[in-house]
Amino acid sequence: MVGPMLLSPDGGVEAHIPSTAGGPLPSGLFTLGVASGDPLPDAVVIWTRLAPQPLAGGGMPARSVLVQWEVAEDERFHRVRRRGVALAHPDLGHSVHVDVRGLRPDSVYHYRFRAGSEISPAGRTRTAPAEHARPRELRFAFASCQDYQAGLYTAHRHLSEEDLAFVAFLGDYIYEGPPNPAAFRVHEGTGEPITLTDYRNRHAQYRSDADLQRSHAAFPWIVTFDDHEVDNNWADEIPQDPDQQSPEAFRARRAAAFQAYYEHMPLRRESTPRGLDMRLYRRLRFGGLASVHVLDTRQYRSDQPATIEAANDPALSMTGAEQERWLVHGLRSSGSTWNILANQVMWASNDRRAGPEKVYDLDNWDGYRVQRRRLLEFFGSGQVDNPVVLTGDRHCTWVCDLRPDFDDPTSPVVGAEITGTSITSGGNADPVPFHQTYDPIMAESPHWKYIDNQRGYVVCDVTRERMLSSLRLVDTVRAEESTVRTAAQFLVEAGRPGISVVTRS
Repeated sequence: MVGPMLLSPDGGVEAHIPSTAGGPLPSGLFTLGVASGDPLPDAVVIWTRLAPQPLAGGGMPARSVLVQWEVAEDERFHRVRRRGVALAHPDLGHSVHVDVRGLRPDSVYHYRFRAGSEISPAGRTRTAPAEHARPRELRFAFASCQDYQAGLYTAHRHLSEEDLAFVAFLGDYIYEGPPNPAAFRVHEGTGEPITLTDYRNRHAQYRSDADLQRSHAAFPWIVTFDDHEVDNNWADEIPQDPDQQSPEAFRARRAAAFQAYYEHMPLRRESTPRGLDMRLYRRLRFGGLASVHVLDTRQYRSDQPATIEAANDPALSMTGAEQERWLVHGLRSSGSTWNILANQVMWASNDRRAGPEKVYDLDNWDGYRVQRRRLLEFFGSGQVDNPVVLTGDRHCTWVCDLRPDFDDPTSPVVGAEITGTSITSGGNADPVPFHQTYDPIMAESPHWKYIDNQRGYVVCDVTRERMLSSLRLVDTVRAEESTVRTAAQFLVEAGRPGISVVTRS
């Protein structure tokens, strides 16, 4: 049998490659688009998944399928730099993860796939600067929390039009909630995802959104998960509701969720799940300008404490001991001007009630106080250059100075945290009651520098002298067309920990 033909630089054919048996493929293979991720100076991961029936398990035959790929220097694929063939396996949902090597540092590339007679949409990606390069600037964005039921991905449409080196997505890529008939958009299925097919269908529903596909296709993403990719507020092998999910059932659910997450993300083979384990914490370097330390604050954490007193237990850990050692070593030895932590839940102390009574969400770092203080003291030890924590989860923007002791106003500022808002989660927000609640608490919280509860993302411009972060907000998540505006900017100066300036537009 004559197999599929390799694409040539001019869009014609160049050579025949062997074909798998099994007959013709279904039509509509590339319904989920393309993506790239985890850029290195000479490499990037490119991704797709063959899914002609995305909300029905994928709709592919139960056999492996050859998928051709190519990476070019130009949009028309006249100057192809790398090409090859990958197998889309049914045991990985017919997803394809290609770790393309031999690329030039700090360069833009275009990529696409072919299976059967169909060619995928093209994506654009970019490699990182050379390891010892000293780039003058780095521009990237971060985002999180995109509940499909809460609204449209209007923010992603605008995000895709930014000029960025990468996007860091900090968790809650999908939501595990059941379909809500009263929601703006309704989840597929009949309940929460439990099985691998359930999670595949939920991811595929999110991935089918055209604006999310645009955002993925525009630049490489650096991803990590939080809780809703598995189960709300899960901690290691403990679900949110252990009285309703047995340990065995939750372990099976976690393994299914991990596999579906990997199948839909542009991750390297090192992140392939092995049962209950999936290595997501990792480090990416952008020359000598910035190192991005990607955290996993779910898989290894202690169960959430129930009281503030219990939160001071030194045995509690958000990261586990091994990841903490990895983080400390990487921060100490990064050699970068900026050390950026891609993190899921808030580090800064976040009281939820005005007045003398203290009320905290102990799922955040407020529940893991001894480890937090230990790490923040390390930030202030002189061994870490310019630490900035970027955080998701809150569905609000919270910009804070970081101190080892948030209850002591004389405690030194050792870093900055920018907690970004959500893409959709929370729906259209009303700032009035939000500020009525939190402005009095802000007056009692000197480390808070800015708060807001509207939807969007954050763009960060980094130079050797400063990091300027711009809060980009959309007017609505309930219309396909919406304007985007810069609502505020936050300045961190090199050598000066904390937030130096907040500018409101």
